[in-house]
Order: sequence, then structure tokens, then C-alpha cells
Amino acid sequence: MRVGKGYIVQAWAVLFLSFFAPAGAAGPASDGTVADKKPEQVEPLFVRPLVKIESGRNDSNPVWSPRGTFIAFERSVGDKKEIHITLRDGTLIQTVYFMLSDNGKETNFFFPGVSEETSYNAEITWSPDEYRFVYMSNGGEGNYDIYLQDLAVGDSLRLTDHKEKDGQAHWSPVADHLVFVSGRTGNGDIYLLDLTTRLLRRLTQGGKSYLYPQWSPDGKRLVMMHGSNENHHITLINDVTKPMESLKILTTWPYDNVRPIWSPDGEKIAFYSNYNLANDPMIWSIVVIAADGSDPTDGEGLAAKVVAMDVIPDVEVGPAWMPDSSRIVFVKNDRHEYNPIYVADLKEKTTMPVKTDTKMNHDVACSVDGGIAFRAQVDQWDQIHIMKLKN
Repeated sequence: MRVGKGYIVQAWAVLFLSFFAPAGAAGPASDGTVADKKPEQVEPLFVRPLVKIESGRNDSNPVWSPRGTFIAFERSVGDKKEIHITLRDGTLIQTVYFMLSDNGKETNFFFPGVSEETSYNAEITWSPDEYRFVYMSNGGEGNYDIYLQDLAVGDSLRLTDHKEKDGQAHWSPVADHLVFVSGRTGNGDIYLLDLTTRLLRRLTQGGKSYLYPQWSPDGKRLVMMHGSNENHHITLINDVTKPMESLKILTTWPYDNVRPIWSPDGEKIAFYSNYNLANDPMIWSIVVIAADGSDPTDGEGLAAKVVAMDVIPDVEVGPAWMPDSSRIVFVKNDRHEYNPIYVADLKEKTTMPVKTDTKMNHDVACSVDGGIAFRAQVDQWDQIHIMKLKN
């Protein structure tokens, strides 16, 4: 899913008071004027490119494997989109560029530049043992389906085969179960696939689309966005064995709420919302609510859960939780500072910039051990960087 009209953040000029004020931010001086003081910066242990900086291609959407051993990311070369798997030191493990053969049954794999056909491969999700992964591909034929690949095996296994698009898959953290979105009902619905038995089960029913399902850390619940156009709500399935009976809407206010992500401890859910004090639909915030649905679903109660304002939403990867479940790494919508990376501390109620010395940052992802991967622009080309904070 690409960032749609309602997701694109263009305006940085409308500034307003944040419930969580940046540490060391500008404040009133003794004469009543505003002091020009930059906020205190977080010094990382290191920041470096994941792989060699090169022009002619754009890298994006890094995804850490569950134990932090591997990093997968998408690479665009012209119209082609590949998946690259590397170790955290940048050593290349595997490149996936998937092509269907003429009969549609056999598959071929190509390194970049070998085939003149165009294939689009994206949206990787890892197995708990981190030696398998699932991704979405059009196989060079325009029909998007879901494929399974083993790091030790060259061939991919096609998991779905439908004329409508299948994608946005997420692998259960505790079992060989996969949830994904399919348009085969005419709208986006969530399906559960047992990878062992190949049993497929539809979990949602309704006229509006369900998108971006995410398993809870215990593998028992699902959170997703539900709605249409520019009005989505965050929705919870408390029991995947009884999906419609246990479905609960967590947000009911009139703002667009997208890309919910569980905290590592499973107690909270973070998502992007275009709620803001200026009532500007192009300005986005990060909201954190209780995963059990006990927080208010609208009004001032939900507004009090905002942990960062005027952010750039990473719709493809969602809010980036640190492993302590008390901090979120995000990109500030500040063109003057080239969209810097910040850390929101939920306990201290502060937001502080991270000194990365990178520009036009995006696609932030955190590993289980606190490693941070992100996209930054170097000489007009997007490159994956990794860093580690001191604590």
C-alpha cells in the first residue's frame, strides 16, 4: 500500500503547542520574548550506512528479523523493486527478484539487470526462527500474491494465487500462522493462513477495508486499521478464534488513524493520527493507547494520549517502538532541519532529537536489542543507515 493523498505530510509551517514538549525547547526569556535555544540532542553510539553508498538506486523500508540477526530492505532500480537481506554489518545474504515463467507455474530468480522484465517485490515479514520470510510480489505479471522463501533455499513457494491483490502479510510471533489483506471480496479483508495445513480462513466481514493487521506479541490478538478514504479507526480482534465476536473499535473520533503497532510488551498500541490542535488534516501525531481498549475512544481522553506532534508517518513500517516499550523513535516534520529523527519518552513525557547528521530521514525500525535502521538521503538517493543509542 502506497501513501495516499490523506497520508502525505506537506505542511511544516503550522506549529502548535505539544502536550509532550521537547526537552530544552525554546521558551520565554525574562523579557517576555522567545529564547532561540535548540533542544538538547541524544548522542548515539554510532551512525553508519548499512551498505556502501551508491547512486542510481533507492533503498527503503528496513525490517529487522526477530532476533536482530538480519535486516531486510527494499531496493528500487528504475521500475524494478528487489528485496535485499543482509547481516547487520551489511554483508549481503540474499537478493530476491522474482519472476514467473511463461506458464505461470515455474519461477525464476534474477540478480539486478539480468532480465528486462519488471518485477515488484516488497512487504517482507519474518518467521519467528528468522530463517524464513514471506513477501508480496507481482512476479512480473502484474498480479500481486504472497510468497514464502527460506534463506537456505533458492526457490520461493507461492502461498496465494488470486486475481485480486494479496499483501500486507504479518507472520505470527509464536506459530506458523500468517495474516494478510486480500481484495478478493471487493474490499480489503483480513485472512488467516495456516502455513502447515494451508487452511485459509476469512477473519473480517464488512463493506469498509481492513488494512495492515499486526499480531500481538503473544500471538493471540490482532490490531488493524478499518475504514475508507481518509477516515480510518483502530480496531482490535481480542481472540482470533472468534474474530467478529471479539472485535472492538479503539478509536471513534473523526480523525484519520493509521498503521497501529503493538509495544514489545504487548500492553500498548501506537498509531498515527491526523489529530492536531490546528485541525489541519496534513499534520500528524503519534498516539499511544492501552492495548486492552480501556482508554477513551474519542475526545479529550484520546487527545491526552498524544506522545509526539507534527511527525512524518512511516506508513509502510509504522511507529518504531524501542525494546523497553517506553520510547518511540520517529521523524519530525521539520524541513529546516531536514526531517530529523527524534525519540519520544513516554515516561518522561519528552521528545528529543537524535544527532544523526543525516538528512531527509524516514522508515525508522527498531530491533529487539535496540538497533535502529532508517532511510536517509545522500546525494539525492535513499540509503539505509543503522545506529545504536547509548541506552
